[in-house]
Amino acid sequence: MAHSERPHPSRRELLRTASLALIAGSLSRNAWGQTTAPLKIGIIGSGHIGSTIGSLWVKAGHPVMFSSRHPEELAPLVQELGALAKAGSVADAIAFGDAILIAVPYKAYPQIGQDYGSQLKGKVVLDAGNATAARDGEILNEVREEGIGVTSAKYLPGARIVRAFNAISYKVFASEANRSGDRMAIPLAGDDKDALTVASNLVHDAGFDPVIVGPLARAMDFAQGGPLYGQQNTAEQLRQKLEALKK
Repeated sequence: MAHSERPHPSRRELLRTASLALIAGSLSRNAWGQTTAPLKIGIIGSGHIGSTIGSLWVKAGHPVMFSSRHPEELAPLVQELGALAKAGSVADAIAFGDAILIAVPYKAYPQIGQDYGSQLKGKVVLDAGNATAARDGEILNEVREEGIGVTSAKYLPGARIVRAFNAISYKVFASEANRSGDRMAIPLAGDDKDALTVASNLVHDAGFDPVIVGPLARAMDFAQGGPLYGQQNTAEQLRQKLEALKK
């Protein structure tokens, strides 16, 4: 294809890319310390994981919009958290957030991609879903064949996906956030450098140490059934286990 024939990115795509670069740049200067500016976050799925992590972000100073098919049911949560917390529809949360956390049953991903894929395109999406046989059905076969990170990217094309907050119970997140001594590590996997920077800072602000495992293809290392799933590690312990997996 000649240079003159190559498709040019739309103005909307250019603005999203520029915004993400600015966000990543301002956050990365803190070396995963407390962020200098709040980041608006939308939560898709406000169950155990979504409400727990979202609450930690609110307490760290980030505005968060929790979403549900029935937003009115989230009123007690947002009232408890105060002015930085809001509730809305999924579309509202996506429009609100500079970054998105998705924490819904994995069988819902194809429908989410169909309904909201164009809105998620270009967004940093922290993907906390796990595929289970009892709950999610046939999509588990795709996850086993292709890897969960790759499968998420297939159903959410154009989203800047980072696998995060999927490797352990919400109860552990609630009890171990901002603990004294060495923090608990959260493994991350993603293909977009800027998205990984944003996600790493958000992991830190939630009260944990981020450890980048590698690209989305490596997300199976800490997916359900993977060698690092369900473990409580410090950052150093997790890095040692990652090195052992390479041998």
